[in-house]
Amino acid sequence: MRTGALNALIFDVDGTLADTESVHLLAFNQAFKEMGMDWVWTLEMYLELLDISGGKERILHYWKQVNPDIKSIDAQALQDRIGRIHELKTAAYESAVNSGAVSLRPGVLKLMDEALKAGLQLAIATTTSPVNIAALMRHAVGEDWRMNFTAIGDASTAPIKKPHPQVYLQMIDALALPAGQCLAFEDSNNGLRAATAAGLATIITPNPFTAHHDFTGALKVVPDLSQVTLPLLRQWHATGRA
Repeated sequence: MRTGALNALIFDVDGTLADTESVHLLAFNQAFKEMGMDWVWTLEMYLELLDISGGKERILHYWKQVNPDIKSIDAQALQDRIGRIHELKTAAYESAVNSGAVSLRPGVLKLMDEALKAGLQLAIATTTSPVNIAALMRHAVGEDWRMNFTAIGDASTAPIKKPHPQVYLQMIDALALPAGQCLAFEDSNNGLRAATAAGLATIITPNPFTAHHDFTGALKVVPDLSQVTLPLLRQWHATGRA
């Protein structure tokens, strides 16, 4: 049951605020090339790898697939190498975003503006890195984008990745609101599981990378936010079930 009015919106980033995954894939492959590795992730491979939340975790997961003897490698050396790959990948992604390769999905900014004007709090709950969030939001909103958000949870603050609810539990605490007064926005099954495990009713906006996911348990599944208004969210929140 709801414990009050709708007072906050919590947004995932990759795939939810923007269709970023195709750019992430290109950035991963660029990083592999820069490292002199012969890895090339195809679209089909990446669709499966997206089941693993977090870029570094995705690299390690794939490494274990192609090199079953990975345990013979010095643990610190492996961690350092994965860290370097991820640094190069992040730089490539940020460059692509700054060049205009990514834009926010339909209706996102409109809904955020409507919520802020009505006095709702906004938060971000993602497994991506702070640099990736800043690159996207700075390009879409401007240098002062952080002022729109009460709290931001990311890979640096929540090391346990989705589908674990850690990042959402942190954001609920930071907002100082019960989960029943918040709505989460996600695009994937891992995200949905994380949000609902934290007690959040969740709106799903699938994208081409997640359209095949199971969204059982979502409050609503909509193509995007272009037709979603704050009054409509309040209605769904009041009449739906978390």
